[in-house]
Amino acid sequence: MTKFRHEVFTDTHLNRMEEIMRDVCADFETELREFNGGNNHVHLLVNFPPKIAPSKLVNSLKGVSSRRMRQEFPELARHYYRANKLWSGSYFAGSVGGAPISVLHQYIEQQNRPG
Repeated sequence: MTKFRHEVFTDTHLNRMEEIMRDVCADFETELREFNGGNNHVHLLVNFPPKIAPSKLVNSLKGVSSRRMRQEFPELARHYYRANKLWSGSYFAGSVGGAPISVLHQYIEQQNRPG
């Protein structure tokens, strides 16, 4: 979720954010299986080994994406000027080891992107 729940992301932003987050996942030796989002949030399905701490991965995903998005899209600054942060401090992570991957893919794909 974006800081202050500002509705800031367009398809262009989300496409670039997906590239950035795929790079971060690769650096962690994890796999970003699905990515989607809306104008103020993103959904990720990440496959990662037990040696990776979810909190460290999330902090890196949020930190790197915030820094790069602010550099590449300076117009985003008007939405986070009060805190100089793109993301809120919270996130949700769930384990889905028993769920069929097709169900997870379908859920992420159905999350609407803005026009």
